[in-house]
Amino acid sequence: MKLYLYCLAEGVDRLDKASRGVSGAAVQVMKIDDFSVLASANAGDVSAALNKNALAHNAVVRSVFTQTTPLPFRFATLVEEEQLRSYIKTHGQALKDRLAHVRGCAEMNLRLIGPLKDAPPAREREQPLGPGTKFLLDKRRELCGEEWRVEQTGELSAWLADNLGDLIRDEKINLVPAERVVLAKADHLVDRVNIPHYREKMAKAIEERPEVRFMVSGPWPPYSFANIELEFSRQFGVS
Repeated sequence: MKLYLYCLAEGVDRLDKASRGVSGAAVQVMKIDDFSVLASANAGDVSAALNKNALAHNAVVRSVFTQTTPLPFRFATLVEEEQLRSYIKTHGQALKDRLAHVRGCAEMNLRLIGPLKDAPPAREREQPLGPGTKFLLDKRRELCGEEWRVEQTGELSAWLADNLGDLIRDEKINLVPAERVVLAKADHLVDRVNIPHYREKMAKAIEERPEVRFMVSGPWPPYSFANIELEFSRQFGVS
């Protein structure tokens, strides 16, 4: 039987109250080496009632978030217990380092929609081209697009650093050009005690950019900074 995984944490010996997770399954705390793992032994069909189960997954993670900062697993991570124990034994030090990195922190999300500046030209309707010419043109567009993303990401990161300073412990930015606008996503790892200060500084920064629409949300468990789901998936092929 596979386990459904919610998060990995430290110092969690029991749940404050009986908790139900995805598909209404009971949630248990498993002690493996120096870690606490929240899991369900029988989660049923996770794909059924997808939105409801996603909310249930997040609710379980947030229940631990009131006690400590966990490392959330990706939604719908299923694995055999033997594989889980092997994974933790093999990657124990890396997991401790990651927990130390997020300890005492929360994730804040910033979403932006702004005017599209200096973006590489979109593909236009062309005359029929040979495969070699088409490949070179597509490669050129790809390189120009990547250069644009790097430049715009750097500008956004510098602007955020100027306004938020050392409130940001870690940052991830993703930009996607769309028709006439650019969509940007910035995730910040922030010490919990600094969340009010973060909100205040971000509110002042937003006033400087009336041409951009902003949305600030959080605090959340550090989903964007867990960095365990991809490694785990490659190791065991979990879904």
